[in-house]
Amino acid sequence: MSVFDEDEVTFREEKQEEEEEDYPADTAAKQHEVEPCSLTQDVIGQNLSLLCRTGDGLSHAYVRLDLQNRNLEDIVVLSSFVHLRFLDISSNYLTDLSPLATLTDLLWLKADFNRIQSFRGQPLSQLPYLQWLSLMSNCLSDTEGLGGTALENLNLRGNNLQTVSGLDYDKLTNLVSLELRGNHLETTDGIHLPNLRRLYLAQNKIKRLEGLDKLEHLTVLHLRDNQLETLDGISSSMKSLQYLNIRGNMLASQHALQSLNGVAGTLRALVLADNPLSESEDYRLIVISRLPLLERLDKVHVSPVEQIEAQERIRELQNFTEQEEH
Repeated sequence: MSVFDEDEVTFREEKQEEEEEDYPADTAAKQHEVEPCSLTQDVIGQNLSLLCRTGDGLSHAYVRLDLQNRNLEDIVVLSSFVHLRFLDISSNYLTDLSPLATLTDLLWLKADFNRIQSFRGQPLSQLPYLQWLSLMSNCLSDTEGLGGTALENLNLRGNNLQTVSGLDYDKLTNLVSLELRGNHLETTDGIHLPNLRRLYLAQNKIKRLEGLDKLEHLTVLHLRDNQLETLDGISSSMKSLQYLNIRGNMLASQHALQSLNGVAGTLRALVLADNPLSESEDYRLIVISRLPLLERLDKVHVSPVEQIEAQERIRELQNFTEQEEH
């Protein structure tokens, strides 16, 4: 039985790819320029929901607050709403999240399309139960200062990141999903997160695959629309890799596939379309013969006929090699 759960993993990754195609690069710029304002108690009261028992079990409080697209420039008044667990403050004008320092029950925070420039000075690493954080389309230029031992999902898509640093295991012990699409990264180096399962790096400027050998639990690696000419850097240390998307890069030679030998025992789905290599004769047969356990190539199932033809090709190459040696 295959370890590759196609219904769960492949569908999810292909859905991500569709979202990627539809994602407008200038969404933040389309935000209407109006007079920013401060958050008030009245606005909070109108947008609270989800009544739950408080942590001490002695009373009840509303734990969800939706404040997206409210033209907010400060949220100072939020500091007294200490029972909040789910908070959406997207599409505002926020630069400072320090009022959230008192919200120690917070589990889920969405602050997309704001003007946050840095994690330094922000209270996010002080929130002991924060598991899900999205800061998509802000003004982040680095990742220094971010922490949180409970954090599992982090979305930094569409920022101004040129390098990744500070994403260390001792600060982000439980991080399993990292979204870095649509930044300006040129390398994969700096992601020292051995428990990471899913890494999304599409739509960057990546030319070099570095530091990936530390990601031994990674199952999904998404590198679509970068500038890769080789796959050097993918190694046998990545012993859990099941899904690899390198669509829309610059891979021209089948020699690039040699770097996948180290993950041939686990890789079940590969997307190579829109590379020069995918235009070559017998392209599918070449790939399948190198990756005999592959179940899906470019969103198309590998058929039993293709598997048989690939095995025949392998035998032919082996016979040819033996004849050359003699």
